[in-house]
Amino acid sequence: MDIGRVIIDGTAHPGGGDTAFFSGGEAVMLATPQVPGAIETIARLSEWFGGRVWLVSKCGPNVQDRSRRWLAAHDFYARTGVPAENLRFCRERKHKRRHCVQLGLTHFVDDRPDVHAAITDVVPHRYLFGPQRTGVAVDAVRVPDWAAVEALIVGQLRGIPLGDGTPGRR
Repeated sequence: MDIGRVIIDGTAHPGGGDTAFFSGGEAVMLATPQVPGAIETIARLSEWFGGRVWLVSKCGPNVQDRSRRWLAAHDFYARTGVPAENLRFCRERKHKRRHCVQLGLTHFVDDRPDVHAAITDVVPHRYLFGPQRTGVAVDAVRVPDWAAVEALIVGQLRGIPLGDGTPGRR
């Protein structure tokens, strides 16, 4: 799964959006909240996947460092059961595909349609997270929040197919 706007909710920062996470001081950056329900849901999904959950994020060295510090300060790994070594970074969104292939990922949660376009043929279960502009075509299941992600992934793992009218249906 992705990190920015999927786990770390820079847009909800009390000090003013994503820029507070990217350029604010340490305390300001660490005050950036989680996306509601992210850590709790990831903990439950980590159990379903036996800890085989990976974070794959596109960012440069500065944001990589900030992301690592945020995850550590929020005790992400202990709270979710995701191993700390299950963290990968790349410099372009399309390069997430390489990580998906190398890791054999079967499910992916990301808020960017271009990431889903890059992994369509290598990750069978893709979830386009959060609010999106209307008219954006993407071959992924749209999910508004972590409750929907969990319901759909757990349903898929249990063998329950998506039906017509299911929230998040393509």
